[in-house]
Formats: sequence, structure tokens, C-alpha cells
Amino acid sequence: MAEYKFSNRRIFVKKIVLAGVSIPLLNSFSFLNKKTRSKKITILHTNDMHSHIDSFPENHSRHPGMGGMRRVASLVKKIRSEEKNVVLIDAGDVFQGTPYFNKFKGSLELKIMSSMGYIASTMGNHDFDNGINGFKEVLHHANFPFICSNYEFSDSEMNEKTIKYLVKEMDGIKIGFFGLGIELEGLVGKDYYGETKYLDPLKTSNYWTNYLKNQEKCDLVICISHLGHKYKSDKISDLKLARLSKNIDVIIGGHTHTFLEKAKLVKNSENKNVIVNQAGWGALALGRIDLEFSKNNRKSNSLSVDGISKKNYAKI
Repeated sequence: MAEYKFSNRRIFVKKIVLAGVSIPLLNSFSFLNKKTRSKKITILHTNDMHSHIDSFPENHSRHPGMGGMRRVASLVKKIRSEEKNVVLIDAGDVFQGTPYFNKFKGSLELKIMSSMGYIASTMGNHDFDNGINGFKEVLHHANFPFICSNYEFSDSEMNEKTIKYLVKEMDGIKIGFFGLGIELEGLVGKDYYGETKYLDPLKTSNYWTNYLKNQEKCDLVICISHLGHKYKSDKISDLKLARLSKNIDVIIGGHTHTFLEKAKLVKNSENKNVIVNQAGWGALALGRIDLEFSKNNRKSNSLSVDGISKKNYAKI
């Protein structure tokens, strides 16, 4: 019988937690035989950092001395020294939450993220807290794009300031990204989001994943989402999107500040597996997913639930 490898690890650096699930995958997510030469993609992700550049105060009731973008940066640097192919992404709400945002209006956060080597982010509702113009004014401090596939900015000052999708190639693996934002009406004041149009996330997802899989021929499609992990209502969420959509391989989420005990595996509309993850808030954790591909990127349609059953997060 072929022997498959699976590893799951938790890494602690000072008081910040690296949240990780290691899932050996073969392109469309099947396990690799140990004898098969493979390539590895390491996805690192944050969400809802809310301008927490420094650690929480030592007298904080829940997270004394924990977290902060500076510590996340140190941890990312360490992982980059250990892994060849690292993808670093953020799922929105970079802004708002500490005096740093009040003083620097988001520019400092974007400078730090740029120095860390983020590939992309999407916009959360709090990234509109200085209005459309305020976001546009600091955007040049980011050397990475904001992917906003379901926000239409054509009638606003943000026109052509964001992108709809991104394709990156690492070690011969073609990775496609698209981004989904939450509905702003009723959540953000009209004066702040202006003429931004909200497009249906499911329809947007199916359009761009079809394009990325079938036109761009991506081996891996990642949705960067600020929809929220789940709701009691019928509101669209990461879990609901995973169930109803197709062609998404991984959903990296935000908005609901969800610390997961383990990344979730969800069957999509074609009965294929989607990995769904989220990394809490306040730069208290760094999400990690390790994906392995066969040398020839040969596809398979199965991923054993056993491969995702172990803990993804250590408690903070």
C-alpha cells in the first residue's frame, strides 16, 4: 500500500501563534506518495489586523503582550528562511483600531506590509474608514495590489486603483487569486464608500474562477475573502460560498475575527473539496497552509478528510 505523508504543526514565537495546517496535496488536492518528487507552496495569511502594529498592552485583559504586526513580520521572515515558495496574503481590515491609524491614516500599516513581502490583500469594510479618497491617498505606500473582484469602482476616485484578479507562478505552479468584499450598505456610511457598487459574490466567484482555471490555466485558485466565516442568517459567508461555488481550491477569510480550531474542508457544488481558513484578528495569529504538488502538476479530485482533521490553531 502506498504510504502518504501528512504533518500538522504548531509553531510558537514568543507570544504570537503561528496557526498552521499542513496538507500534502497533488495540484487539485490529492495526497502524494512519499516516493514522488514534489513541489511545495506555503500560504501564510492574516486578516483583520486593525492597525495593531505593536503587541497588545501587558495589562490587556485577554491578550497581554501578545500579537502585533512587528512580531508577525519576524515570524514571516523566519518561515521564508525555511521555505522556498511562500505566498503571503491578507484578507482585509488592515486599518482602524489603534492610534497609529488615527495619526498615519493607514500609510504605516501599508509600509510595514510592503516590507514583509505581501503578494496581495483585499479590502475590508474598515479600510473605507477614511473614505474612498482617504484610501486612495495612502495606497501608493503599498507595493502589492488590492484585489476587489466584487467591488465596482468605475464611478469613483478608486477607479483602476484595484485589480480584479492576480496570477502568480511559483516553481512552475500557477496560482490565481481573486478577492471578495462584504456588502457595504448598512455597514459603512454612504459618504465613506461613495459610488462603490457591490456585485454578487457567488456570481463574481464563478466568473473569475472559471477564467482563472480555464483561461489562465491556474493549478491553484485562492479566494481572498472579507465576507465572514459563517452567519446564522442566509447571508453569504465563506462556508456558504465554498458550498455553492466551483473551481475555488482555498478560501482565506476575514471579517468575523474567527479563530478556528482547524481549517475546514467543505464540499463545493461539484462535490470537490475546498479548504476554508481564517486567522482571528489583531495580528494575534498567522495562518499557514502547506500545499504539495507532484512534479508534473498532475491533477486529482480527492482530498481525504483525515488530512485536515488535526488542530489548525493553538489557543492564544
